[in-house]
Amino acid sequence: MEQTHRNRWVILFAGIISNLCIGAVYAWSVFQKPLMSMYKWTPSEASLTFTLSLAMMPIAMIIAGKIQDQKGPKMVVIVGGILYGAGIFFAGYAQSLIHLYLSYGVLGGLGVGAVYACAIANSVKWFPDKKGLASGLIAAGLGLGAVVFAPIASTLIQGYGVMSTFKIWGVGYLVVIIIAAQFLHMPPANYRPNGWTPPASMSGGNSAIDKNWKEMLSDPMFYILLTIYTMGAISGLMIIGFAASIGQEVIKLSAPTAALAVSILALANTFGRIFWGFISDKLGRYVALIGIFLVSAAMMFLLPQVSTFLPFVLVIALVGLCFGGLLGIFPAITGEMFGMKNLGMNYGIMFSAFAVAAIIGPRLAAHFKEITGEYTQAFLIASVISACGVVMAIYARYQVNKRVKQASAACAE
Repeated sequence: MEQTHRNRWVILFAGIISNLCIGAVYAWSVFQKPLMSMYKWTPSEASLTFTLSLAMMPIAMIIAGKIQDQKGPKMVVIVGGILYGAGIFFAGYAQSLIHLYLSYGVLGGLGVGAVYACAIANSVKWFPDKKGLASGLIAAGLGLGAVVFAPIASTLIQGYGVMSTFKIWGVGYLVVIIIAAQFLHMPPANYRPNGWTPPASMSGGNSAIDKNWKEMLSDPMFYILLTIYTMGAISGLMIIGFAASIGQEVIKLSAPTAALAVSILALANTFGRIFWGFISDKLGRYVALIGIFLVSAAMMFLLPQVSTFLPFVLVIALVGLCFGGLLGIFPAITGEMFGMKNLGMNYGIMFSAFAVAAIIGPRLAAHFKEITGEYTQAFLIASVISACGVVMAIYARYQVNKRVKQASAACAE
């Protein structure tokens, strides 16, 4: 029977709302263009703000994840909401790159990481019977943020200016996240939903083992998964960071139409977390990973060939779908491979792959744009990386199946 009277779906919904707010970080490309026009910053200078905010996430996730594993998520999410809201608000006073980097990039990024670590790990713990779907839904909140806020931000920027928009959003995000945090609670130890019995063997073959961070780092599978996560996130972060700029500079879209493309990209990102999470529950995590890499590699290869709105939106939407799927299933992969007890901190460490990809993806696009005047080379490099990801995912699946067989043989003895 249920070990608590708390409604786990309400807790999941509160996590989604929190992630919806921090997901606005993915609408950065809507802010980048007006900031570049206002201050004459280069694409590399402006995009470093987005890179910093993503790079700060795993730092906060490791710290916040450890605290929430021990104390619960509520207070950590409140602190994260304050950091995030303050970072966005103070970006509205930025007069220099350093000020913008420290506010939106560092302070805001730390807030995003703190909120995300607690929302994702806590929700997965409440849904041991539906880990892929739960992590997909909670991660979908993060992707949905840009869907909701990108067009509104574009309208506000045109009416009130980019700096005032930062201030409005900062206050709003802070209030909503603090309210949502009141509904977050951690499940009891060894929580099982009513009527659910855990299977004898999960995909990693070691679901009964709860490894701490030191034990996880001593497992070779950690480094395989870390590499896969990094490779998988590069294409998505490249496109997310430059979608509006690519749309306006290459496809010749207007600012509002480019903002619409960003919203469609974010919607695909959101849906991908749910779609691939469901697929991974049905067909296996690593089968889903192989599919994600195959689609991403094909779309990044095709992207330099598109020149009109509809093909452009279709291609970037499919990249977003795959990127969202990666983020949707990796918490489940981490929990199944290394255990659920320390998932908050362990996934924070695993999420450092995201920070590496956040540096590589957007910086590749900015670098080739500045030296060649176009993004083609960056897209093709990302395609090759995704193709290599297919091989890595197949190898990881082989290793996991090998562990399952070894565990089954050991139990039979």
